[in-house]
Amino acid sequence: MKKNNIILIGFMGVGKGTIARALVKASDMYSIDTDDLIESLENRKIKNIFKQDGETYFRNLEKKTAIWLENSVQNSIISTGGGFYKQENLENIGLIIYLKSSFDGILKRIKKAPNAKNKLKKRPLLQNKKEALKLFNIREKEYEQVSNIIIDVERKDLKDIVKEILGKLNENN
Repeated sequence: MKKNNIILIGFMGVGKGTIARALVKASDMYSIDTDDLIESLENRKIKNIFKQDGETYFRNLEKKTAIWLENSVQNSIISTGGGFYKQENLENIGLIIYLKSSFDGILKRIKKAPNAKNKLKKRPLLQNKKEALKLFNIREKEYEQVSNIIIDVERKDLKDIVKEILGKLNENN
């Protein structure tokens, strides 16, 4: 495994951050969230970056983050924003795991969360469901193409997802 990092990709709201935190507890790895890094770098929320400077500016911040990850990070579980998978150096950062779910499954997951309103509000691209579904349909195929491992997370318990990921990682070593 390159740099011993695991990169979790998938559509917004699929549970990348939650699964990363659970994986950290079950391993000796660290956790990094690319959106959190960008928010710290900019000292503002992702939705405000989108609103004030647009998506292109945000994608450039993701590119800087990807370069930093490749050069500086090891032994980490990296949860990414929904569009981070497009970074050209992704495979140099680590093993790429696609967390797969249907669009409806993702919406149900978000709505079940205790802070559902906040979770929806902080995702600017989910504000228009019709456009979000279009984006989901495009990205779904692209996620599969760039990933090393695909884990179907729909209707699965967090413990089972972590167990499945750890099992796949042992197969790959």
